[in-house]
Amino acid sequence: MEAFISRMTEAGPAAKRPPHMELEMSLRSVIALLLLTGALSACDRQSATKEQANGSAQITADEVAPDEVKDSATGDGEGAFKYTIDRSKAGTAAPDYAFISPDGGDATLKDFAGKPLLVNLWATWCAPCVAEMPTLDAIAGDYQAQGLQVLTISQDNQGEKQVDPFFAKRKFTHLKAWLDPENRFSLGYGTGMLPTTVLYGADGKEVARVAGAMDWESKEGKALIAEALKAA
Repeated sequence: MEAFISRMTEAGPAAKRPPHMELEMSLRSVIALLLLTGALSACDRQSATKEQANGSAQITADEVAPDEVKDSATGDGEGAFKYTIDRSKAGTAAPDYAFISPDGGDATLKDFAGKPLLVNLWATWCAPCVAEMPTLDAIAGDYQAQGLQVLTISQDNQGEKQVDPFFAKRKFTHLKAWLDPENRFSLGYGTGMLPTTVLYGADGKEVARVAGAMDWESKEGKALIAEALKAA
């Protein structure tokens, strides 16, 4: 971008530039704008399926349809909630990727077997992730008595160096800093975006996953949690 601005300056006022340079400058500016836009939205990029575009998915007021794209105008100023629900891997067993516990020890999802589980992949640099986390903190408290376990597993490459200051500032009541600096979960889940959340039943089988940021205190969020709680 700096090189582009420098070249424009060196070329002199627009009135003195030849036509071919004017066209080149215009094309370069458009490309630069597109690249900048893509960079700013990278952690929240998603697209709808043909079924969504055709409006073929039908839901009731209390249900969330498979692969439904939601776009909510609500949010806390750090990014609107926008997400896709995917049930294509429902019934799949939880992976055994190793990650780091808040006390610095090793952990796997098997350590949480026997109770419903919500696994959230996030990063400190991801605005939609940050916007979603207060709602995760809230439901972690609301559903604690029903056995729901909420794991927010950071995908920050520098691990605790980035995550600990974030948690210290946010002062969450129920969330803890689980770490996956090797990005095993992001690569394994393969959604291509953050945040990604996967719900498991007490049997360790996947119920549904959410690609993008969701308000977990919303009707749709609570409906998904209810599914996980009912899963055997």
